[in-house]
Formats: sequence, C-alpha cells, structure tokens
Amino acid sequence: MELINIKLVVPILIWVLMILFSSSFSNSLDDNFLQCLSQNSNSTNTDFVFTQQNTKFSSVLESTIINLRFSTSKTRKPFAIITPLTYSHVQSVVLCSRRFKYRMRIRSGGHDYVGASYTSTYDDNVPFVVLDLKELQSIKIESSKKTAWVESGATIGQLYYWVSREGKNLGFPAGICPTIGVGGHLSGGGFGTMVRKYGLAADNVIDAKIVDVNGRLLDRKSMGEDLFWAIRGGGGGSFGVVVAWKVNLVQVPEKVSVFSVSRTLEQGGSDVFNKWQYVGHKLSKDLFIRAIILATTNGAGQRTVQVLFNSMFLGRAQKLLETVKQSFPELGLQENDVSEMSWIQSILYFNNYPKGTSIDVLRDRKPDARRYFNGKSDYVKEPIPKERLQDVWRWSLEIDNPVLIMEPHGGRMDEIAETRVPYPHRKGYLYNIQYFDSWDNIEASEKHVSWMRRIYENMTPYVSKNPRASYVNYRDLDLGKNRNNTSYSEAMKGWGSKYFSNNFKKLAMVKAAVDPDNFFYSEQSIPPLTMS
Repeated sequence: MELINIKLVVPILIWVLMILFSSSFSNSLDDNFLQCLSQNSNSTNTDFVFTQQNTKFSSVLESTIINLRFSTSKTRKPFAIITPLTYSHVQSVVLCSRRFKYRMRIRSGGHDYVGASYTSTYDDNVPFVVLDLKELQSIKIESSKKTAWVESGATIGQLYYWVSREGKNLGFPAGICPTIGVGGHLSGGGFGTMVRKYGLAADNVIDAKIVDVNGRLLDRKSMGEDLFWAIRGGGGGSFGVVVAWKVNLVQVPEKVSVFSVSRTLEQGGSDVFNKWQYVGHKLSKDLFIRAIILATTNGAGQRTVQVLFNSMFLGRAQKLLETVKQSFPELGLQENDVSEMSWIQSILYFNNYPKGTSIDVLRDRKPDARRYFNGKSDYVKEPIPKERLQDVWRWSLEIDNPVLIMEPHGGRMDEIAETRVPYPHRKGYLYNIQYFDSWDNIEASEKHVSWMRRIYENMTPYVSKNPRASYVNYRDLDLGKNRNNTSYSEAMKGWGSKYFSNNFKKLAMVKAAVDPDNFFYSEQSIPPLTMS
C-alpha cells in the first residue's frame, strides 16, 4: 500500500477546516442577524430578508440594477438584501446593522450612476447590507389640498400616474425618466420639464418621515428644520433612511404642447444651438427647451452631429408658436412640429413611448433595459464661444453613442436662494450638461470611460469654475470619494464643493449633529464636522 504524504495532507486538512469554520461562522452570523431583525421589528416573519444563502438573493439584487458595469462577478455583493414591508422593518435594519457593525446601502430605484446604492467599492471587506425600499411604494393624494404623501420606494412614474388620476390639472415637477425611485431623486434635488416654472422636486417637499441612526421614526417637526433642510437635496444615504415624503402638487393646464426639432451641423445646427445658449434660460417660465447633442450620419453617409431641441410648453400650441417665433425664430419651428396633449401624456412623449401607449405603463415599474453606461455633469454660466463649438462637436464624434443633454435653468430657478435647500446651482447658471455614454459589452468599458474623462477635461475652460459645479444625482466618483477618516476639508476640496458649493459646510454640521459616529457612510456620504 502506498504511504500517504503527511506534508500534503496537513495543509489540505487545515484548508477544509477553515472552510467549515468560515461557513459555520457565516451561518451563525446569518442566524444572529435574522434573530436581531425579528426581535427589533416585533415580527417572527423575516421573509423580507435575503441572505446570500437564499435562492432568491441574486434575482432580488439584480431586479433594479440597470447599469451592467456594477453587475459582474467581481462586483462586491451585500451580505444581505432587505426589502422592508413596514417602517418598523426599516428601524430594525438600522439598529441591527449598527449592532453587527455592517455598512448599509439604501436603494429606491437602482439608478445610482456609480452603483453606490447596492454595492461597495471599498476593499476593507466590511460586510454591508442593501436596504431596498421597493416594497414601500404607497401614494396618498389629497387633491383638495394639492398635496401627496409618497413613499421612497415608489417611482416618479407611479407618482405622476396617480397624481394625474386625481385631477387633470394636477402635476408634479420632477424628472423625465419615470423609473427613477422617489427616494433617491428627491434626496438629490430632481429637475425635469417644469423646473423653470416650479423649481426642483426637492423645492416642493413640505414634510418627510425619516428613520434616524437611533432607529427613531421622525417627521419634520420632530427631526427639526436643519435635518429637514439637509435631506432635500443633500444626497441620499447620509443622514438616515427617508421612508416617505409629503410634496406640494402643482397646477398644469388641460393641454400642454410639445415638440422635437433636430438640426444637423449641415443644417445650421451649430448656429441654432449657439442662439439657444443665449435665450433658453430667458424664455417664458412656461417654456422648457432642452438641447441634446447626438452623433448621427448625414445624407452623404458621413458622421456628423445632430442637435435635438426637445420641449414642453405649459399651454396651447398657438401660444407656443407665437412665443418661439418672437424669442427664438432661428429654430424655425412650424405648426406641424407641435403636438398638444395632456401633461401626463407628455411624460410618455419625453420617454419615447410609441404614440397611443396607455399611461398605465407608468405604474408597471418595468425596469429600464440593462446596459453598460457612464455619466458626468457640468454647469455653464457663460455661453460657450461660438467659434469653440466646433471643438465640442469634434469631441462628441470620438465615440459611438455620445449624448450631451443640456437643460436650461433660469425662471423660477433664478428666484430661489441657493441656501433654501442644499442644491446650490441657482441664479447665474444658464444650463447644466449631462454627459452620457452607453455601450454593449464589458470589453469596451475602458475605451468609453476614458472618452468620458477626456471630454470632461476638454470642457474645463467652458464651464463653471471655483468650484466647477456638478449635480449630485449624477454621482461621479472621479470627483473623489470617502476613505478611512476622510476629513471635511478633503471632501470639500473634492466632490463636496462641486455638488453643494457653500452649502457643504452646513450639511457636514447637520451630519455631526444627527450621525456623529458616521454610521451612514458611503463613497460620497457627508462627513461629520464638529465646530469646536
């Protein structure tokens, strides 16, 4: 009989024992965490908790991930996903995560540009849980008071749908994409086609319910005005878990008018865009015209830039035509370019749903198509010089599917003080830019990410300065991220001043007051600042 080599057996035996111990420890940790959740929520049912051993774990995790860059085998996965059914479940997750020293990520719609609501880029192996609020989607509307309570797990499409069902003259001024979760959207500001008339979505929040670091459920009165100020635009996940928002609804006409008119460079698109830079922010508050830069192919089969002017007017077509003819005749808008529809139908129009699609699609919560994508943002205070626009067009043609979305400010945005809520980009800003790029396979990621960084760098002379402003809802880790013991001053020099300008200091002071130990910690969460 052949003798067994003891030198080979011992390491293998140790390895096996380590796996068994690790598995036993992990299972024990699972059991203890589940027991903690059950005790703190006064419930024996933990069917809303999905650990990695649960067969539904992957499907629940992937359910609202739309950016495939953060859905790979190398992406860090949470220890558990919790989909609370009640506020007490949320409270128990906060308390138990603190007890077990887990980090916590808060997801409402899964649209976070860097995946920070459901993954972690840290390499310290600290376990984290995902608190997915998708089951908290109740919407209660008081049409007589023109207000609504909406839970953070609802989508803005669902909110739009139920608001429209309550009255044909009721609307809400939030974003264009209907699948965005209310929680994240309102936490960062939220702007869409009515921003020039009514401001940001966050400007129209009048109350909220939040679970704080101690597991208390607080409303505006009990949380205090400083915390209430911070959660309306200070970015998601820094101060607690906002489970519901009370918002003011706004007046919309029975009919709005929309149009989409495009011009290639060969059709004078550069000149028309140049004029838009000077008038887009000065038009009637009822008129929103955004400019979208796309790459296309002209009649000669050559790649060129197309400038798409995409608009909604809170009024009838004839009035829109008169307004544009007087203020922006270079666009050449014609009667057959304009369509009249209800406000709720305009939501479908801006999302390119086929004509005749039922508004019921807004309440279906059908997720967006999954793809690889990347984004950044800028703000413009002075028009880009006409002679330099050719550079922007050239940079845009360096990649396959670039999209530069320019959305005008002005109107109501000029009237609201930059300190009213944490979103500071108000008077003096002409428009914001969203750089967006998508692709089909992971092998192309480096090429596309590099292009995004390059055009962002190239645009430096033409955008806002000191600080160079960015929009927190288009989160960008290239601006910097928290590391162990990141100080307020370090964060301020990086992303803090870009997102929040002078409001960042107050946000950090609020953080110190409500979460001094920095439990609600993520890549770009607000660091606590204690004033001595």
